[in-house]
Order: sequence, then C-alpha cells, then structure tokens
Amino acid sequence: MGIAQVLGFTGATLILVGTPGPNNVYISLRSLTQGRRAGVVSALAIETGTIVYVVVAALGLAAVVQASPGLFTAISIAGALYLAYLGIRVLNAPTALDTPGGIPPASLSRIYRDGVLVNLLNPKAALFFLAFLPQFTTQGATPTQLRTEMLLLGLATMLIGLTLDLCYALAAAAIGRRVRSTRSPSRLRNHLTAAVYLLLAGIALVTALTA
Repeated sequence: MGIAQVLGFTGATLILVGTPGPNNVYISLRSLTQGRRAGVVSALAIETGTIVYVVVAALGLAAVVQASPGLFTAISIAGALYLAYLGIRVLNAPTALDTPGGIPPASLSRIYRDGVLVNLLNPKAALFFLAFLPQFTTQGATPTQLRTEMLLLGLATMLIGLTLDLCYALAAAAIGRRVRSTRSPSRLRNHLTAAVYLLLAGIALVTALTA
C-alpha cells in the first residue's frame, strides 16, 4: 500500500468505526451506568469480536457469508434480537438504590461476554469486513499475500477501533459521574437505557428485513 492508500484507509476507517452504532452505544451505556472500568472492559470486548472478524476475513470465510445473503440476514436478525434482549433485561432489572445509575451492576465477565456478542452480531461490523476491507488489498495477490494483507489491515482496524472505543468509554464515564451526581430518578435512567437498546434493535431488524 502506498501513502495515499494508507491515508485513505485510515481516514475511511476512522469515519466508519467512529460513526455511532451498536458497538459505540454499548460501550457508552456501560460507561455511563457503571463507570470507567466497565467502559474499558466493554471496549476490549468489542475489539475481541473484531479479532474474530479479522481471522474469519483472513481465512477467506467472509466470502462464504457474502455468497449467502440468507446467512448474512440471519446474523443481522440475531444481532437485532440480542440488542432487544439487552434492552428488556435492563427494563426488567430491579432498581438498586445504592447502585450508580440505578441499574444493578453486571460483573465484568458478563460485560465482556455481552460486548463480544454485540460486535459479532453487529451487521455494521460484518459489512465492514465483507465489503470495505477487501478494497484495500492488492489486486492479483497470491492467497498467502492476501491473507497477510487482510490480517495487517484487520489489526490496524482493531487498533483504530480500540482508540475510538476508549475515547467513547472515558467520555461517557465522565458524563455518567455528572448524571449520577444530579440524583435523577434511577428508574428513569433504566428506561432511557432500555429505550436506546430497543430503538437500535428496531432499526437493525428493519434494515435486515428490507436489505
């Protein structure tokens, strides 16, 4: 890749990865309700999912998904249903008066697991590795060269993503501290959090069914 391609890839990746979506929302909500540590774990979880996508793309398995629209639709629907599940779980969670944000704190292991699944079932992430990343590989490259390039591009994507994710986490955690200091009704915060998840789920489901 030449300098122009590197700059083009970096700029486009910053825009695509930084655009709000399920991953960013998950990190932000965890940071808002449980603080910086939960946000950092969420960011690491999201990028663990990215590593899985990188390996899948490097092995050429992304082409299998691309050749099967039904499989991609199924992944998209599963992602929408999982976001809805997260929203309903928050909505039905008992309010704890001694819990920042009103939502009973999830364990870090649960936050990590949920974050990995949010990314793996995120159609935006799948499209990134199916349609965007291959554009920056060398035309006519051997299979070995192609795998190497996909791995390097994927790792660069992960580093860019992790940097942006941590920015989201730290900013949301700072906002969360201020929100909690206002002593706003915890039940209201629960409902707002659930509403964001359910809205994303609805958008993802409509997109999957109409794509």
